[in-house]
Amino acid sequence: MLLKRIHHVAIICTDYQRSKNFYTEILGLSVIAENYRAERKSYKLDLRIGEHDQIELFSFPDPPARVSRPEAAGLRHLAFAVDDVAAFIERLRQHEISCEPIRIDEFTGKEFTFFQDPDALPLEVYEV
Repeated sequence: MLLKRIHHVAIICTDYQRSKNFYTEILGLSVIAENYRAERKSYKLDLRIGEHDQIELFSFPDPPARVSRPEAAGLRHLAFAVDDVAAFIERLRQHEISCEPIRIDEFTGKEFTFFQDPDALPLEVYEV
């Protein structure tokens, strides 16, 4: 197989500090590297998920709005694997982040739910 795994997912945010806090303090991702690119007036924050996966969080001045509803054409959502969906939801609620009700995947029997990042990017947690 030519493709080995997904190396990273890139996200552009509108408020860098708010999104950095969300992904590091609330979701618990660790920082690999943080760089400010003066020529682009942009931060690039590399975040670690698990042993190998990464999110690149970018900030740009005045990024254009994008449709982010899960049913829009294009990338639908980003899903994270968790051991306990209910426990993760409780963590989000402690930070006043609302989630959809827990659903059961009709094909796998696993629990999952959706929530949003500070820019309304649809995110999912899925039971492993």
